[in-house]
Amino acid sequence: MSEPKQKFVGRSVPRLEDRPLLLGQGKFAADISFPGQWCMRVVRSSVAHGTITSIDASAALALPGVHAVWTAADVAHIPPIPFRLTGLKALEPYRQPVLAKDTVRYVGEPVALVFADDQYIAEDAAELVEVAIEQRRATMLAAEEPGVYERELTTEPSVVRKGYGDIDAAFRNAHAIVSLDLSVGRHTGVPIETRGAIARYDESRDILEMHGAAKVPHWNRDTMAQMLGRKRDSVHFYEGHVGGGFGIRGEIYPEDVLVCAAALKFRRPIKWIEDRREHLIAANHSRQQQHKIRAAIDDQGHILGIDNEFFHDNGAYMRTHAATVPDLAAAMLPGPYVVPAYRAVGHIRLTNKTPCGTYRAPGRYESTFVRERLLDAIAATVGVDKVEIRRRNLIGQAAMPYTLGLETLGTHIVYDSGDYAKLLDKALAAADWPKLQAELRERRAKGEKVGAGLAMFVEKSGLGPFDTVRVEVLPNGQVDVITGVASIGQGVETVIAQICADALGVDYASIRVIHGQTNRIDKGMGAFASRVTVMCGEATRLAATKLRDKALNHAAQLMQTTADALDIVNGEVVRIGGGASMPLGEVAGSLPDGLSAEDTFESAHMVYPYGVHIAAVRVDGETGGVTIERYVMAYDIGKAVNPKLVEGQIAGGLAQGIGGALLEEFLYDENGEPLSVTFADYLIPTAREVPESTILITEDAPSPLNPLGLKGAGEGGTNPVGAALASAIDDAIGIPGAITDLPVTPQRLRPICGKTS
Repeated sequence: MSEPKQKFVGRSVPRLEDRPLLLGQGKFAADISFPGQWCMRVVRSSVAHGTITSIDASAALALPGVHAVWTAADVAHIPPIPFRLTGLKALEPYRQPVLAKDTVRYVGEPVALVFADDQYIAEDAAELVEVAIEQRRATMLAAEEPGVYERELTTEPSVVRKGYGDIDAAFRNAHAIVSLDLSVGRHTGVPIETRGAIARYDESRDILEMHGAAKVPHWNRDTMAQMLGRKRDSVHFYEGHVGGGFGIRGEIYPEDVLVCAAALKFRRPIKWIEDRREHLIAANHSRQQQHKIRAAIDDQGHILGIDNEFFHDNGAYMRTHAATVPDLAAAMLPGPYVVPAYRAVGHIRLTNKTPCGTYRAPGRYESTFVRERLLDAIAATVGVDKVEIRRRNLIGQAAMPYTLGLETLGTHIVYDSGDYAKLLDKALAAADWPKLQAELRERRAKGEKVGAGLAMFVEKSGLGPFDTVRVEVLPNGQVDVITGVASIGQGVETVIAQICADALGVDYASIRVIHGQTNRIDKGMGAFASRVTVMCGEATRLAATKLRDKALNHAAQLMQTTADALDIVNGEVVRIGGGASMPLGEVAGSLPDGLSAEDTFESAHMVYPYGVHIAAVRVDGETGGVTIERYVMAYDIGKAVNPKLVEGQIAGGLAQGIGGALLEEFLYDENGEPLSVTFADYLIPTAREVPESTILITEDAPSPLNPLGLKGAGEGGTNPVGAALASAIDDAIGIPGAITDLPVTPQRLRPICGKTS
């Protein structure tokens, strides 16, 4: 009798990615070098807004080991970087050039390049390049009246407008109107590994290669080819290991284009690795928004309508994400609640700061903070607690699928499945909410400033429109899954191997997942918007199922039986009920063209996981410091392929959410000079600030949009952290609605605490 068939989906099997990393065999961008390479160093603007009057590179060129210095004239043939997501025609004049020509718009903007034998010479030479800039007034506030950007263009490139229902009638008929002015500070992802890119041109094959992080390798390849006037199949992207992505890495930045252009020009490999200061002033920032929001409610606190006007500070240029962040903020703000009428007006404003893009839970971190602050304010207005006000307004399970009446990222928002009230109950039980409340009341009676808060949210994941996967079986029994997605640390290789293993009938450890290599598969969508497990996972299942059928049909001929009498169990083709068997690799080796299958999964709609976060905090009234004493996260993702990996994603997301809620913020002076350029000024959470957390993964609402019921898990740990902590701090200091701005730094909180002491 054959061994029982193993099942891998749903099990917390060990990660396949870890062995090379644990053995020090990782290949990050800095680890990649080629013989004869030059190093590139970027000369950056030290002025936030001004006119370039001259660039003198003579001293730099005289330095031994320096080969060339480029300015805008050397790259005049290269167009501005195009949009990948939510591009609007009106935004195109605001795209970023690869090198500033006449005007600089933020401190850190690339104005010149130095090419030298090594990075030390390049850095010394860059300091010798003299850039004369006539300073102009810097625009620092997105909420100020739009000014002149260039000629007839203003600093408001576009306005995002979304809505449904009769919003005016909702406010006319309201029992009460609750209004808030809220803001989220500017912060970003801070990977351990800074950005880097290595390009080389193989003249014998006429192939341009770029090595480094690429979360969207195929789009990057196609775009790079277009920008440099090459055929797409003459450009290959190779994604190595990535020391953190978080949404901000792997897009096309000016430096990526420049290393490729230089490799073509000089016929030498060109390497660029940024330092930490460069990362903090030049990589995408995110988040900064100011919301003026009001809700119309009845006498029981039921929402009748929400009117939301906000100002999105996008920095100096529109980068590859274009209007993605404000679009998501406007579209996802209603969250898990019944909102009969809704209007959002989002002003996209440009300032003389680092340009912005997406960062983990883009637009949702901001809008969840705003919405949940509004729910707490409604609770205070009608005199009920924060849990009850949410129950009264939640969308019911019977209403699923729930059409929101809004669009984002090119799709209609239709919540595919969910039981929000059930998850709220589970989260409250996990936090032992009644006991927690009793303990907090007792401690407050003794003079401690302690409190608890919660936040609910709906995420989006599984963005299409497609993913294609090819599965191949080698004669030695190894299975290769070749995909166009990318890995940014989320466990792609393990999860995809688990899905393939179950569909095909092999051990997941015998599967090699090949990703991020455009020469291995012609198309792919990459890794963003928590899409990989949903889209690539289902494409893998389809391709593996097709391959299994092909293998069984061929094996039936070899074993002189019928395909329906056979099965694949642990890599062996076996007769059902016992008898002769043969290894799957042997079946593959007997085919002249090998054993492979390819399939594509297409989806026109996203899927919508959802969650609840509960926080308990202690506030030091003298210092304004906040200590998180307890944190509970409940998240329904439909189906967890690997629960331990999901927990890891959520725990990591919590750390980043805490950073934006309590610590991280890019500050500038009135002239646009950045004040947060080292980790002494830009504070990120350490193990001391991140508490042990309780993580509850539920599978109560599988998605009907894919056979496995999958929903993404990458952003649910970050999304509501600012909202939950703000709610808890209000409770601790005894002032409803006190927290209106993130991050809640000691400098901001201490004066508020003084009002209650």
